[in-house]
Amino acid sequence: MDIRRNGSQPSSVGPNEWFTGQTRIDPLFSPQEPARAAAASVTFEPGARTAWHTHPLGQTLIVTSGVGRVQVWGGVIEEIRPGDVVWFPPGEKHWHGAAPDKGMTHIAIQEAMDGKVVEWMEHVSDEQYQK
Repeated sequence: MDIRRNGSQPSSVGPNEWFTGQTRIDPLFSPQEPARAAAASVTFEPGARTAWHTHPLGQTLIVTSGVGRVQVWGGVIEEIRPGDVVWFPPGEKHWHGAAPDKGMTHIAIQEAMDGKVVEWMEHVSDEQYQK
């Protein structure tokens, strides 16, 4: 058994290469062989969002607070709220983040394939975010 005590792992600021706006990443767990799932709690300030990205084995988001937005490439922006669970299939290009006027926190769960959990792409433009 391995217990990760709340607050025992340091928070980090979301890197500018992957995020627009103010974000904080709080790691929850990393995969321990043979498992391959990892999770983090990610907090987005109003207007903050990820860049476009994909996951080799998909991603699940569980919204824990605030109001957010998600979008898949070529799709419409969807609003997400606490209790909502979002699944992105493997390889689906998408982004997620906070609403323009409200912050949002979600738990992000993804699995590693050959040691990789995400493929980062271009930033979501202000025009794309406002649609």
